[in-house]
Amino acid sequence: MADNSSPDSRDEKIHDEKTTARSQPEMADPTGRRQSVALNIVENPLRRFSPEKTAADARIFAETHEMAEHADLFARAALVAREPSQFDGMTELDDGERAALAYERDHKWHGSKMLWYSIGLCAIGAATQGWDQTGSNGANLSFPSEFGLANAEGDVNPGRDEWIVGVINAIIFLTAGLIGAFIVDPLNYYFGRRGEIFITACILTATPIGSGFAQSWQGLFAARFVMGIGIGAKNATVPIYSAEMAPARIRGALVMFWQLWVVAGIFLGFCANVIVKDTGDISWRLQLGSAFIPSFVLGVGIFFCPESPRWLMKHGKYAKGFRSMVRLRDHPIIAARDFYYSYVIYVEELNLARGAGYFSRLWDCFAVPRIRRSNYGASTVMIAQQISSIFQSVGYTDEQALYASLGYGAVQVVFTIPTLFLIDTKGRRTLTLATFPFMAIFLLAAGLSLLKDTGSRGEQIGPVVLFVYLFTIAYSLGEGPVAFQYSAEVFPTIQREQGMAWAVCINNTFAGVLSLTFPRMQSVMTPTGAFGFYAGLNLIAWFMIFCFVRETKQLTLEELDQVFSVPTSKFIGHELKVWLPYFIKRHILRKRIAKPPQIIEKDDKVKELVDE
Repeated sequence: MADNSSPDSRDEKIHDEKTTARSQPEMADPTGRRQSVALNIVENPLRRFSPEKTAADARIFAETHEMAEHADLFARAALVAREPSQFDGMTELDDGERAALAYERDHKWHGSKMLWYSIGLCAIGAATQGWDQTGSNGANLSFPSEFGLANAEGDVNPGRDEWIVGVINAIIFLTAGLIGAFIVDPLNYYFGRRGEIFITACILTATPIGSGFAQSWQGLFAARFVMGIGIGAKNATVPIYSAEMAPARIRGALVMFWQLWVVAGIFLGFCANVIVKDTGDISWRLQLGSAFIPSFVLGVGIFFCPESPRWLMKHGKYAKGFRSMVRLRDHPIIAARDFYYSYVIYVEELNLARGAGYFSRLWDCFAVPRIRRSNYGASTVMIAQQISSIFQSVGYTDEQALYASLGYGAVQVVFTIPTLFLIDTKGRRTLTLATFPFMAIFLLAAGLSLLKDTGSRGEQIGPVVLFVYLFTIAYSLGEGPVAFQYSAEVFPTIQREQGMAWAVCINNTFAGVLSLTFPRMQSVMTPTGAFGFYAGLNLIAWFMIFCFVRETKQLTLEELDQVFSVPTSKFIGHELKVWLPYFIKRHILRKRIAKPPQIIEKDDKVKELVDE
């Protein structure tokens, strides 16, 4: 539906954040299908203009940005972007272009070799984080003795030495969140996405090796301090880089390779811990040092990747941006369509940008309503991710803890894989809402199982490990893969670095705090109390996700602007008054009732439903 209002009045509506719901035709539905389509429609801005003007504007765009030789291609691509599902009837396209678009439509996972290479390489880089974490878990069993922080039995001395070990473990999270995340913007500005990733890969190659050669706890602390900065900067950039390269239809699955390889890194780190556990006094050095492997691969491989097309666009390098997009798409018509559509909505984002400076854009993450709502969602999923379990706390010996952790890592890898196929069909919000109640139940059950103090060791700790593994399965199917993927996509292009930096800050700072406090919490509250406490936090996280996390599946990064333009009060009101009653009646009471309208729906989907 075209927007016939004047540009001035349209801008006023955007700035005031007062999006008026457009009325939709009612759909008779005796079989239980939805009665109406949507309360708010994600509008394609190209439909505000006629096909002739759309094509003419695209030609002007190409000619004024050093791409005159592609003017006709952009004109055709703009028509496709205007009506993505109607390309079969467009006489302007040649047979090859129609065939490419049809193949893309019918083969969800189809993409260029460079796209898969770039996404795969970024995913391998994610393994660095998981490997670093698990390497320190294994090293904790022996490095305290090396530096005089443990007694003859290998137990860490209480008091000062206990805090030293805790700080050494937690410092990578604290520096990642408080320093690394906030140097992302200048690094990206001066070096680009690829350059920033290369710099952090070098840091994360050098610091694990430095950790392995540390001669004092102070030296180990210093190496991990710098390592945390590299992790924070990498964590804030790699998911953005992946999200900016991936097509909307499978962006969630491709970006989710990040989490898949984080857990793969955790598993590989546990494998390394087990492999080198019998090497004597140097085992902890090998466990820490082996984490350089994935970051070394990342640093070498990033040279062969293209720069992010959206980063190049943001910096006025349109011709280079289009060349990058061509490498990332399987046909020029697809590349031109995606690049031009990104440009059109990027121009609208510029109208909302309040300032060009770093702190102005960071403040926008809290001051501008649309961006603040993104921040609510990203911060919620990042906080919710920080739930941890420690196997030694349930009675394992050091060696048994290594093998139990290996099983924990294997479970994470196996059960993250199905989410690749669910995240872009069921959606981010659905997966997290469905799994958090189970996570709370399994954590509480694990804590209560710790109360059993009779029978053999296996009878005592077996139920605990079972429930921890069940918790891990639920985590891997929902919150685990969603957090970084969701945070990387919800912020507009102008504030993407600042928004992701804040999300990474939240995630890693909470990880550091939990790493420091969990052992003490077990002492004060008992292990059962600590597990019960985290079970309660899971329920709080579920409520926060229900209120603040909006569905983003199969929308372009630019279309998400309109998703987050719906006021929070209106969104929560709809979920409480419409969707929650429907869910209870339909899925719990098993009543056959009509599906209510979505609060947000794509324009193309609306047309399909109305035409049925």
